[in-house]
Amino acid sequence: MSNAGEDRTKKWYEVSIKVARNYGGKVSMMPKVPIKGLRDFSIYYTPGVAGVSLEISKNPDLSFELTWRWNAIAVLTDGTRVLGLGNVGPEAALPVMEGKALIFKYLGGVDAIPLPIRVKSKEEFVVVAKAIEPSFGGINLEDIESPKCFYLLETLRRELNIPVWHDDQQGTAGAILAGLYNALKVVDKKLTDVRIVLFGAGASNIAAAEVLHTAGVPYENMTLIDSKGPLHADREDMDKLMLNNPWKYNLALKTNKEKHKTIEEAMNGADVLISASTPGPGIIKKDWVRLMNKDSIVFALANPVPEIWPWEAKEAGARVVATGRSDFPNQINNSLIFPSVFRGALDVRARAISNEVIVAVAREIAKYAEERGISEDYIIPTMEEWEVYPRAAAAAAVEIVNEGLARVSTTYREELERAREIIAKARASMEKLMREGLIREIPAELVR
Repeated sequence: MSNAGEDRTKKWYEVSIKVARNYGGKVSMMPKVPIKGLRDFSIYYTPGVAGVSLEISKNPDLSFELTWRWNAIAVLTDGTRVLGLGNVGPEAALPVMEGKALIFKYLGGVDAIPLPIRVKSKEEFVVVAKAIEPSFGGINLEDIESPKCFYLLETLRRELNIPVWHDDQQGTAGAILAGLYNALKVVDKKLTDVRIVLFGAGASNIAAAEVLHTAGVPYENMTLIDSKGPLHADREDMDKLMLNNPWKYNLALKTNKEKHKTIEEAMNGADVLISASTPGPGIIKKDWVRLMNKDSIVFALANPVPEIWPWEAKEAGARVVATGRSDFPNQINNSLIFPSVFRGALDVRARAISNEVIVAVAREIAKYAEERGISEDYIIPTMEEWEVYPRAAAAAAVEIVNEGLARVSTTYREELERAREIIAKARASMEKLMREGLIREIPAELVR
């Protein structure tokens, strides 16, 4: 079974390389205004465009009305932690950012620009992000090593006047929460009562712990595990953590009330395991899953290979199992979160996105799946269920407005209709280009 899973992963690698070479990338820029002759450029460019510039110079917020800024974000990375591959650099990060931009457009109708940058320090990264702010309505941070990613998100959220989002933190946390809402319904347990082990204490799980707490999980009901074992207030490296990673340090103080010292102690009697650590298989042991409570929930989210294969977790007693893979049931995929969040945030011209917004979106996504009928193998929608995206966008927009973080107001119904129209147009445009042959079908020989 393990070899079969690894062979499947290798096959996806090979196909992806062939397709990338065939198309020369995944995204391009297309005009949105009609061009019938050179006279049109007197409107779109000089001399007419000077009038637009003069208006914006009087009120910079008009850039959200008169330019693409109302719908544009930067997908910004330094390439220091790409997928599960590590520090592969900005050039190697570009195909991943292209894929992200493609998902943004197809599922959220958002114009996302892939933008890997070569910087030497976190301070230099901040300078670049602040410099590009006038061109975008938001910034999606992506694939940045920990703990640098925490510093960048915290600093840029404070210093920029557009929403800054780190998808490996907030997007993953939102998808985890959405899936967990329904997994707990399947096993008839309550979010506020379960004991949760978060295996891995990097960007995803530190954010997940904070978002879970916002949703109602007491800190003392959570235990985080890093490469040295469970975090707790009496660990020998607490002084070092306080200096080098205050985000992990703060959670070490607040979580693991029993002060479990070993993984086995932490897993014994746990209801939920959320693993976001090193690609597997074999990272999570079946014996650990056997220590968990009856009707346990296991989220093994490492990509491209989960920490434990789903069938192994089931064999060990887990009732609901999820991974980050689309070719297994229950994909906990931040692609359900970020297109919706940014659709809603852009439509109300948000200044920021809070944890409460993430919780609101997760609830809406979970509600959508529940209405369709949840089960052990269906706790969260798939990316193909595009109707969930406008609903989640509306939930995000309303929460942003309610928190006073929006430049313009809206209602759930208004945003639902607006988001549906924008997303449907993006999908229809792509389908039209495919029908006309302007986007060619993938040659059959490349995917054999």
